[in-house]
Amino acid sequence: MRITGISTHVVGTPWRNLTYVQVHTDEGITGVGETRMLGHTDALIGYLREAQANHILGSDPFAAEDLVRRMKYGDFGRAGEIVMSGIAVIEMACWDIKGKALGVPVWQLLGGKVTDRVKAYANGWYTTERTPEAYHKAAQAVVERGYKALKIDPFGTGHLELDHEQSLYAVSLIEAVRDAIGPDTELMLEMHGRFSPATAIRLARDLAPFKPAWLEEPVPPENLKALEKVAAKVDIPVATGERIHDRIEFRELFESQAVDIIQPDVGHIGGIWEARKLAATAETHYMLVAPHNVGGPVLTAASLQVGFTSPNFKILEHFNDFADADIKKVVKGAPQVVDGYFELSHEPGLGVELDTDAAAEFPQQQARFDLWADGWEQRKPKGGAK
Repeated sequence: MRITGISTHVVGTPWRNLTYVQVHTDEGITGVGETRMLGHTDALIGYLREAQANHILGSDPFAAEDLVRRMKYGDFGRAGEIVMSGIAVIEMACWDIKGKALGVPVWQLLGGKVTDRVKAYANGWYTTERTPEAYHKAAQAVVERGYKALKIDPFGTGHLELDHEQSLYAVSLIEAVRDAIGPDTELMLEMHGRFSPATAIRLARDLAPFKPAWLEEPVPPENLKALEKVAAKVDIPVATGERIHDRIEFRELFESQAVDIIQPDVGHIGGIWEARKLAATAETHYMLVAPHNVGGPVLTAASLQVGFTSPNFKILEHFNDFADADIKKVVKGAPQVVDGYFELSHEPGLGVELDTDAAAEFPQQQARFDLWADGWEQRKPKGGAK
């Protein structure tokens, strides 16, 4: 079996463009991959156009490890977000092809399941007025939908510091959310790399009474010493990793023992097998895995293959029941959250199929997601179709 070509399809919303890539073969089997780029969608498509000619055409989809190696190192330049995301969509499509050809789900090819279900946590649910009352109501709706975990960034446009008034307001929002969801629902606290270590430590202590399940990206990701400073002074588990694009770059993070949960994005880290390798290394450091997942149904399905096969997999992020939920219809067989969990699928490959006609109903947009702009949490930036 050989790859005969690829086709790209961009599904657009005002705040995110989702890039779907179909990999076609000479035996008529087509696989699909997906990633979500922030402001780099056209760059990704341009890279894939060159990579198709240089590396992908004529490759054996069963030899995905070799294809990944050639795409990563064959151009000599150091691979970053765009290249690793391009690798990811091709790699997960190759797994999809292999599973379909053999008639088995991808998780079966990764060593088999270790669980029959993966816990989900909701994100994108607080696209409402930024008040305790509105957040209380929105959080209640998440729990009523069956979710047993949710995540929130309550810090507005905070950057490095957060003054006393805004700190108290953030606490009031979390207090309202915890009251709405009760003591048993997990509450993940997102900081989006906003703060200095001192501010992150202070806010973590202010919010500790509400029992956060983790403290996510408390400081910008480039300075590991700053993260170590936070980890040494808070009792809340620390999570990070969504902006690391190569598993090799996790090495110093593992050695530091500064985090408890790593959050690679399967669509940016090079794909399913790269993420599974990373999960295995995390297991040797007694760390849990909770992938970043702001993608649509294909990226969710790919992330679940890692989840069903990794003993140290904690939970998977899910936006698609709340923020622009209509995009679920672009994929047949989209994974669904039932009573707070994704159930094991026995469908071959990734278990999903891209509906290109449905995808065409969501043209690419000049999507913007600016965490430093007022109202970012509503995910309704100005912009339009391209």
